[in-house]
Amino acid sequence: MQQIRVLISKEFRLEWRQRYALNGMLLYIVSTVFVCFLSFSLRRNQLTPMVWNALFWIILLFTAINAIAKSFVQERAGRLLYYYTLVSPQKIILSKIVYNTLLMLVLAGLGFGIYTLVMGVPGEGMDMPLFVVNLLLGAIGFAASLTLVAGIASKAENSATLMAVLSFPVVLPLLLMLIRVSKNALDGLDRSVSLDEIGTLLAIDAIVLVLSVLLFPYLWRS
Repeated sequence: MQQIRVLISKEFRLEWRQRYALNGMLLYIVSTVFVCFLSFSLRRNQLTPMVWNALFWIILLFTAINAIAKSFVQERAGRLLYYYTLVSPQKIILSKIVYNTLLMLVLAGLGFGIYTLVMGVPGEGMDMPLFVVNLLLGAIGFAASLTLVAGIASKAENSATLMAVLSFPVVLPLLLMLIRVSKNALDGLDRSVSLDEIGTLLAIDAIVLVLSVLLFPYLWRS
C-alpha cells in the first residue's frame, strides 16, 4: 500500500506540472456544454429527458477518453524500465486506476454541475441520489476500462487512434447500462427497477479491475 500511495502521489505531481491537460479537459467540458446550449436554445422545447441524458453521457465519455489517453503516453520508456526494477506491475496499474478514478470523479462532478447549470434538469421528479450513484459507478468503470486500454494502446505507434478503436467495444456495454439507469432516475421511477442494472454495473467494474490486475503483467513484460 505504501508503494501504491507513492505512485499515486507521483501521478498527482505529474498532473500538477502539466496543468494544461486538466485545464484542457475543463475547457472541453465547458465549450461542449455551451455548444449544446446554443444548439438547443434555437429550438425551444426540443430537449427531451432522453436527449438530455444521451448528451450528458456522450460528453462525459469523450472527456474520459481524452483525460485517460495520456496515462501511459506521458511515461517515457526509460522511466517505465526504472519502475520495472522497483515495483510490481500490479501496483503500477492499480495506482493509475486509482488516480484516473479520482480524476474522473472530479471531472464527472464538475461536468454534471456545469451541465445542469447551463442546460437545466428536465422534469421535476428526478431521483438525484440514484443519479449520483450511477455517476460514481460510471466514473469508476470508465477509469478502470480506459486505463487498461491506454496501457495496450501505448505499445503501438499511433496510440491515440488505437485507443479510440479499442475503447469502443469495451465501454459500449457500460455506457448502455449507465444511460438506462440515469434515464430511470430522470423519470423518477422506483429504485427497485434499476437494481438489475446497478448490479450489472458493479459486476462490470469488478471484472475490469480483476482483468486489469491479471493481464497487465503480461503487457508490462512485453
